[in-house]
Amino acid sequence: MSKIQPLADRVLIKPVAAEEKTIGGIIIPDSAKEKPLRGEVIAVGEGTKDEKMILKEGDVVLYGKYAGTELEYESDKFLIMRQSDVLAILK
Repeated sequence: MSKIQPLADRVLIKPVAAEEKTIGGIIIPDSAKEKPLRGEVIAVGEGTKDEKMILKEGDVVLYGKYAGTELEYESDKFLIMRQSDVLAILK
């Protein structure tokens, strides 16, 4: 699906869009919204000799608030991070 191939123990994640929330009819602006903490794994590296790759493409995962590096490719936004920055797999 993606032309980006993570190396070693890194994974490429497409964040799930933040939900639009309102408080008493007031729409919260994008700048005040929380960064999404959930996403879908798009591509994975091969792991390292010390850490095998547990994640696979299609997994829905939770990650830390400040985890990963944001990048934009063909107008889509992604995060690339180490597998150890992923907190959990949602089943």
